[in-house]
Amino acid sequence: MRQQKRIAIIGAGPSGMAALRAFAAAELQGDTNPEIICYEKQDDWGGQWNFSWRTGTDHYGEPVHSSMYRNLWSNGPKEALEFAEYTFDDHFGRPISSYPPREVLWDYINGRAMQSGVKARVRFAHAVRWVDYSEEAAQFTVTVDNLRTKETVRETFDEVIVATGHFAFPNVPNFTGIETFPGEVIHAHEFRGAERLKDKRVLLIGGSYSAEDIGVQAHKMGAQQVTMSYRSQPQGFAWPEGMQEVPEIVGFDGQTATFVDGQVREFDTVILCTGYLHHYPFLSRELHIESPNNLYPEGLYRGVVWQNNPGLCYLGAQDQWFTFNMFDAQAWYVRDLILGRAELPSAEARAEHARAWLERFEAAQTVAQQVQFQADYIRDLIDATDYPSFDLDEVVRIFLAWKADKQANILTYRDCTYPSVITGTMAVRHHTDWLDEFDDSIERYLETPKPQVTQ
Repeated sequence: MRQQKRIAIIGAGPSGMAALRAFAAAELQGDTNPEIICYEKQDDWGGQWNFSWRTGTDHYGEPVHSSMYRNLWSNGPKEALEFAEYTFDDHFGRPISSYPPREVLWDYINGRAMQSGVKARVRFAHAVRWVDYSEEAAQFTVTVDNLRTKETVRETFDEVIVATGHFAFPNVPNFTGIETFPGEVIHAHEFRGAERLKDKRVLLIGGSYSAEDIGVQAHKMGAQQVTMSYRSQPQGFAWPEGMQEVPEIVGFDGQTATFVDGQVREFDTVILCTGYLHHYPFLSRELHIESPNNLYPEGLYRGVVWQNNPGLCYLGAQDQWFTFNMFDAQAWYVRDLILGRAELPSAEARAEHARAWLERFEAAQTVAQQVQFQADYIRDLIDATDYPSFDLDEVVRIFLAWKADKQANILTYRDCTYPSVITGTMAVRHHTDWLDEFDDSIERYLETPKPQVTQ
């Protein structure tokens, strides 16, 4: 009689939680699940959505995973990330705004996972150190440190799901003369709040979402001047007075930075918004993704199955327009492969499938094409499983409306509202304009302000 399969999930952030939920859903349908162990190096789940004041290393001496900071509000509509089988209505029991703060979104993903009863499968404060694969045994050996007891354990598994994300290991380029800069220099990964930037002249190096959001946060919190240096092209928003984009930096001389267009400016603080790298220190190069951050990393069949060893799967390894619901679609498909509900094609067929999708990805040049590409990718996964279908094209429309709202006013787009594509519920406007809201707690967010009494 065949021994029960053993599955390791590495990471209990949104992707790992999606995998646990997927197996729990199959169990409710009468499937017999394999033995599942999820290793999470933090003390609780949620991955990036766990805020910590710490930077560098945590209280165990491990690299801090989360890049979250105080007063971080969703920078995309919640309607674009809503779980198809656990809605915001299900969780909050009432309409909420389209751009909740971090604590509210953590509460949402935590609520779904707690409802599934899967927390017992997670070994918290367990850091995976190495994953070996034996061709002869067709098994993985996972070496793990229990960070609380200081014990090292080695366990064997039939399949491994890597769900550690790829926005935790910062890309830190060098800049000529940066060592002479007398002020603070940090990566966005270490940024923990814009309050300390009040009255400061801030330089953000980078031209994407981190620079945009930290820049707007700094402006909101009273920075004297916010300058964003882009390498390829400006973001092009109608920035308010006190915010400006400049081209690529040439170098530093003390507090003075020089840019390729000849501009020279002085700064008090430099924040590197230079992105993140795929980094899996527990995997050998034979199992490790080697890809820039893009919508379709090479080496993965259907964006999840490692082509050279299909016993290894990745969740959430793509650059992301969609997030939580894409992780669900991936997790449901990986689950079905493991349970035998879906059949894995031959290596040749997998390679051909990947080539076709890579060609589609390379042809997607505009924002609209890229969003539609990822919607079609998710649809392909959902069509192969029993994950509830939802109107992906409507989500694409919401994404494009979001982009237009940002172009109209980068400071007020979070006050806009959208309908749920799952329930049809229209979001409500938050009781306080985002620019005037300085309390991001869930208590403040969910409170109903007392009506104004007019004299």
